[in-house]
Amino acid sequence: MDRGLESGSSQHRPGARRAILKAALASGLALPLTRILPRLAPEASAQRGDPRSQRPQAGDGFAFQTGERAGQVITITDVPTGGPPVTACPIDRASGVVRDGSRLNQVLLVRFGGAELSEETRLGSAEGIVAYSGICTHTGCDIALWKPETKRFRCPCHESEFDPRDGGRVVGGPAPRRLPRVPVRIVDGVPVAAGGFTSRPGFQPS
Repeated sequence: MDRGLESGSSQHRPGARRAILKAALASGLALPLTRILPRLAPEASAQRGDPRSQRPQAGDGFAFQTGERAGQVITITDVPTGGPPVTACPIDRASGVVRDGSRLNQVLLVRFGGAELSEETRLGSAEGIVAYSGICTHTGCDIALWKPETKRFRCPCHESEFDPRDGGRVVGGPAPRRLPRVPVRIVDGVPVAAGGFTSRPGFQPS
């Protein structure tokens, strides 16, 4: 019998495999990391794969996510000053592809008077419109609530609150970090992404 195929052969033992992998890493001869640990690269895969799952791109417009106008491009007049926010997904304006293939692409558009925005927030806004990830940074729930009296987003799962006038800053609850933003500009009366998310959307497991 070929001893290399025996179940007790040292090259098939877990400890031996770990030792081989460590040696390969140390010598710089390891396989590309995405082949060894593919789960570490979901964001890169999303960016290279189906256009519907790609994160917002510079030049993308925004489309209504739900309702009778789902998939239609949002204009300035569709975003009321002072809220409530409009739930949207990015849309490739050249191809018409709506990037609704991933929950992490959910975006909240809300509009304020320019004097209401912090200086930093104003720099990434256009005509008072700001855009934020609609996924809570705590456990990844949809941010489905709006508090009109304070003009804040609220997550219904654990009551985290975020201030869209101040860069999506956490102002209550257990969320560990602010909401990622999408910088906005206006093109022919339409809010358009001036870039991608400022940080990774969703929660980051420890």
